[in-house]
Amino acid sequence: MKFFAVYGFLRAALAGRLAGILLLGIAPLSATSHGESLLSKDYPPPVKTVVEQRCMVCHGCYDAPCQLKMDAWMGLERGANKDKVYDGTRLLSANLTRLYEDAHSIEEWRKKGFFEVLNKKDPKQGLMYQMLELKEEYPLPDKGPLPDNFDFNLDRDQSCPQPEEFNSYRKERPYQGMPYGFPGLDPDKLALLTSWIEDGAPGVDVAPRSDAELRAVDDWERFFNAEDNKSRLMSRYIFEHLFIGDLYFEDLHESSGWYKLVRSRTPPGQPIDLIATRRPYDDPGTDAFFYRLQIRYVSRLAKRHMPYALSAERMARWKSLFLDPEYAVTKLPGYRGKESANPFVNFEQLPVEARYRFMLEEAHFTIMAYIKGPVCRGQVALNVIDDHFWVAFVRPNAADPEQRADFLAAEAHEMRLPQAKGSLVVTALQWNGYAKSQQRFLRSQAKAIAKVIDRDSLKLDMNLIWDGGPQKNDNAALTVFRHFDSATVVKGLVGQQPQTMWVIDYSLLERIHYLLVAGFDVYGAVGHQLESRLYMDFLRMEGEQAFLLFLPEEERVAVRNHWYRGAKGNVKKYVMSPENAKFERDTAIEFQSDDPKAELMAMFKARIPTAVNLRYAVMEPELAGLMNSPNKAFSYMPEVAFLQVLSSRGEASVYSLVHNQAHSNNAQLFAEENRRLPEEDTLTVAQGFIGSYPNMFFQITQGQLAKFTDALQSLQSDQDYESLVDQFGVRRTAPWFWKLSDDFTAFYRKNDPIEAGQFDLNRYQNR
Repeated sequence: MKFFAVYGFLRAALAGRLAGILLLGIAPLSATSHGESLLSKDYPPPVKTVVEQRCMVCHGCYDAPCQLKMDAWMGLERGANKDKVYDGTRLLSANLTRLYEDAHSIEEWRKKGFFEVLNKKDPKQGLMYQMLELKEEYPLPDKGPLPDNFDFNLDRDQSCPQPEEFNSYRKERPYQGMPYGFPGLDPDKLALLTSWIEDGAPGVDVAPRSDAELRAVDDWERFFNAEDNKSRLMSRYIFEHLFIGDLYFEDLHESSGWYKLVRSRTPPGQPIDLIATRRPYDDPGTDAFFYRLQIRYVSRLAKRHMPYALSAERMARWKSLFLDPEYAVTKLPGYRGKESANPFVNFEQLPVEARYRFMLEEAHFTIMAYIKGPVCRGQVALNVIDDHFWVAFVRPNAADPEQRADFLAAEAHEMRLPQAKGSLVVTALQWNGYAKSQQRFLRSQAKAIAKVIDRDSLKLDMNLIWDGGPQKNDNAALTVFRHFDSATVVKGLVGQQPQTMWVIDYSLLERIHYLLVAGFDVYGAVGHQLESRLYMDFLRMEGEQAFLLFLPEEERVAVRNHWYRGAKGNVKKYVMSPENAKFERDTAIEFQSDDPKAELMAMFKARIPTAVNLRYAVMEPELAGLMNSPNKAFSYMPEVAFLQVLSSRGEASVYSLVHNQAHSNNAQLFAEENRRLPEEDTLTVAQGFIGSYPNMFFQITQGQLAKFTDALQSLQSDQDYESLVDQFGVRRTAPWFWKLSDDFTAFYRKNDPIEAGQFDLNRYQNR
């Protein structure tokens, strides 16, 4: 067969090299039937590189086709499943299938419906091997878009053949070998991968952790498991906020592994017995449990990777916030009852300033957990926000009623968050209750703030905004970009001035976290997910209203009305509403221009030292000019494109082209396309990378910059865009596609080694 004739000599040449690597830690399948054995295995290093660059780019997040997650060797061993994680029609919550959490042996995964993609007895009959062979026998064309029978829609009907179904798949879909819809593997990479599969696709033992790393684990686990009530309540708070993070030891630099903060039935010093609950605040099922750091050998995917540094400095800071102040924790909250998900009730005894600063000083991570996380498809959740907006934060200030424990405790019942429900009927019944609660909270908030302003002669001016403090913390200003069903948050006020801006205080930041991070269930019923989105309407409007308060009183409603063009009156009443939350205090800011909103946004940029992030600065005038004004031409651009510009010396610069779609309002759940305003679309250009799901790669020389930008700004039809791709784009079929993809990844890792992860290519266009 041609497949073996062409690559047989390469496999033979690689056999000795690969065997030497595998001898480091081969184990038969029977030895991997226990959780600890599975956890301590990884791909052989050269195989891992191929898997990351060619397989994980589509098989990495929760929406990996057929749930085949290849970001860990354990995921490949687990195999595939025909059930979809993302199902917008289910009325009941789905069974949990989180890798590393919801099963700990191959046998347990088989009981959950996962079938093998590797055949240990006859490797050549395994699905993965046969998919690679199929691609080699039926390669794609090397130019032009692929035919329409290639379905790249995210909601496409997935074909997940079990081993006995592969012959039918082969006949019906001969051109759908792997990698699906992309060029096949280079000969050396294909030979390496197939040789490994023929040897049984064994994992290798990971390198032992250093003594310094093990000491760091011990130190932190002792810190998290101190027995006094203050420490226990602090640790619960930290866990419910960091459970989603990728923790690493900053003091060890790049030698640190990546960890998850988990709950275990076993204490430090013993193997972890994971307590895997649906949410971090769910009942652990035992009175005695421990917070542990579990190392995970998972390749980093940009969409899901959320680094968070642990260090001696960090521990000292948390002690100063939570443990050093004089206060008493007389009783620890439980996990049962309808208030179990309410942080304002559970953590009432923790100082509010400590809670706020904990989130505020790493606000990029706090917001990123909502933006990223396991929610790989979030169109319904994300159409609640604009495509581009800036974020600033209220300065920590004990005089602010929003930062007083007594105010928060009194209003806790009005700030209750949605609980997981099983049907749309429950959602409809709950909606009116949430709406009325929000109205009552806004009235109380307005009265309390006005009272403090009058009593203490506080002014509504820029001094109320957190500027990062003496340390010039670079979390003080953030920018959020929405890319239809995914999003990105970056540090600094990036890009041209957006249409909207949020100002976030403690209670709003806390509610966003518990609504869309701690309390959001990817596997939940559609009722839960819709209810979460509807509630987020209130939180968005609250952040917008806080920004509007800094404008002259006569300007506030006009700006609000522009943001909510076409929205129903019952929506607008939650923002600057005379009958519900009228704030009858004018701003103390003196405006000089006839565009107070733009002037105010410029003041925020001037107020915060780290607002200008040079990391994203664009020095090329042709590219910077794309941000000068809205243009309907931008509406033909994809959500996210990466651009490589090659100089005459062969050096490469990398930029992101982010398409910001304009809408008349974002206060409606469906019919988003009916609210589009393409003539108001903008394009943000940023140096480096913004976005985890590139839709198109462009590649030009320095001398083509003017021609490229002129063509881009002149787009008038889909055909014009296809011509742009013909001239400057890199289609799925391009023979050099993988080379450019690898170059982008290498550039990312070189310039941002902690943050960088593999880009996901599931949304790459076929145009």
